[in-house]
Amino acid sequence: MLWPDSWLGDISHIALPAILLGIVTLVIYFRRGEPTPSYNVEPPPEAALSWDGKVLETPSLKVAGSTAIQCYCPANGKLLGRILPASKSGIDRALVKATVAQLQWATTSFEQRRRVLRTMLKFVLDNQANIARVACLDTGKTEVDAALGEILVTVEKLRWTILHGEKALRTERRPTNLLMAYKVNEVRWEPLGVVAACVSWNYPFHNLIGPAISALFAGNSIVVKASEATAWSSDYFMSIVRGALGACGHSPDLAQLIVCWPSVAPHLTSHPSISHLTFIGSRPVALQVAASAARSLIPVCMELGGKDAAVILDDVQNLKDVISILLRGTFQNGGQNCIGIERIIVCAGKYDTVVNRLKSRVNLLQVGSAMDDPQGVDMGAMISAEGFGRLEALIDLAVMHGARCLVGGKRFHHPKYPNGHYFMPTLLVDVTPHMAIAQQELFAPVCVVMRAANVTDAVLIANSTVYGLGASVFGHNRAALETVVSGVKSGMVSVNDFGVYYAVQLPFGGVKASGYGRFGGKEGLRALCNTKAVCRDRFPRVATTAIPKSLDYPIVSAKQAWRMCVGIVEFGYGETLKMRVQGILKLVLNG
Repeated sequence: MLWPDSWLGDISHIALPAILLGIVTLVIYFRRGEPTPSYNVEPPPEAALSWDGKVLETPSLKVAGSTAIQCYCPANGKLLGRILPASKSGIDRALVKATVAQLQWATTSFEQRRRVLRTMLKFVLDNQANIARVACLDTGKTEVDAALGEILVTVEKLRWTILHGEKALRTERRPTNLLMAYKVNEVRWEPLGVVAACVSWNYPFHNLIGPAISALFAGNSIVVKASEATAWSSDYFMSIVRGALGACGHSPDLAQLIVCWPSVAPHLTSHPSISHLTFIGSRPVALQVAASAARSLIPVCMELGGKDAAVILDDVQNLKDVISILLRGTFQNGGQNCIGIERIIVCAGKYDTVVNRLKSRVNLLQVGSAMDDPQGVDMGAMISAEGFGRLEALIDLAVMHGARCLVGGKRFHHPKYPNGHYFMPTLLVDVTPHMAIAQQELFAPVCVVMRAANVTDAVLIANSTVYGLGASVFGHNRAALETVVSGVKSGMVSVNDFGVYYAVQLPFGGVKASGYGRFGGKEGLRALCNTKAVCRDRFPRVATTAIPKSLDYPIVSAKQAWRMCVGIVEFGYGETLKMRVQGILKLVLNG
């Protein structure tokens, strides 16, 4: 996930009331409750600025003759360390610890839980440089990508939960009806117990911390299975969560980290101790996870990425700003972003202009290792070179069928970092819906541009894939914008922006092959709870339920009982006054 590029412009674009509201918000959540304790979590020694590790000749997660996970920096191939993967028995032990710790945690107040989140927030704000550097070393991303996609979105989730979490989970009154007028109805959201999250490698800090924030505030404990590709950083990031719990006097066992090889993961995803599972990853793996969870009837929230479209209407304004947003949405995190822009669909009137402006900008993008280049780079490394052959084949096939590759299109053998995993920032235009590259999720720095005849055609193209996660639309005419917003089959849409729904904690998730369920916002919090319906007497000393004699067992007269039932229905739901009076008479005569 990431923070939208449009928020990074000149501060004069932000309204003064919004700035004042932000200041008031800060005052509210920093001043309420008990003082926020401080704690310390030392970053790994490899995160030191002076560190210079061994460069692996052939970087790989696997080591010959060992079950250990070999961790290395994808930007330069330097060895970060080796991690012993969890076994089935290790998963069992983690679940026992989480189960025991949750029993006490479930009894805590919302204020106690807020204090833990405020403590965590303070740590993140004070340690942004360390967090960003650790994320960059383990993924190859740039510090800017880490700031936007790791830190900023995490502090926003903390902020939202601190301010609005209790309201989302507070017991809610529900309406009643005439027959049940003597009752009071309510819905409660209670802790589930132990929940789990299997998260992807593209944002190792945010994807790990995010589920923990929601799970803990809902009164649960959590077991997070991190990707083996980011095993090195995940240990540090989970220590931040555990440190906040300990600093506030609660058990660090509430947050457990599992890193294992894929062959062991089904032991977690099917474990009967799990009450809910969040999965962030690819569709093929999701099918296996869903089947595994079904063995124990574990409810699952699936976030499976997508083929997000950005629709550019003919009347779009501020095209310079829009191009900048498109570039950020496409190349943020090297394109390894579930809500990244995978297709730019441009209406005919603006097509050539958009293509020309994109070409001039994409040509200037610099690729390299943010940790080693003092001048900085625009885009970092990819997590692995494993998919480069597939990407090149898709691009070549598209060109064979009429597309034009104006920039890039191939893996990049970096002269300074030959052991890093780099792919050239790519601009591919004149792509049509029937091409494979327009249908498959790329998760790569490839800007795909497609032409639409008009707004209706643009919506058809946007809906032409199996995916439906997010979308964007840029234009001026309200009716045309609404046509796209209403017509696109997706879980989220940004209007004249990119990804802003994630910046305000709206429910996050998709439709079709992009998964099901939602995290984020009150919907995400409530999904981690047992939704309990409670119906009680409004005036227990005056009016309580009593079974009418004609309906009480054993029933003396079936006909009288039937007439009594008809009277109840007519009195409670009759469409006219006459019918309701008839119902009352039946009640009196057959009671």
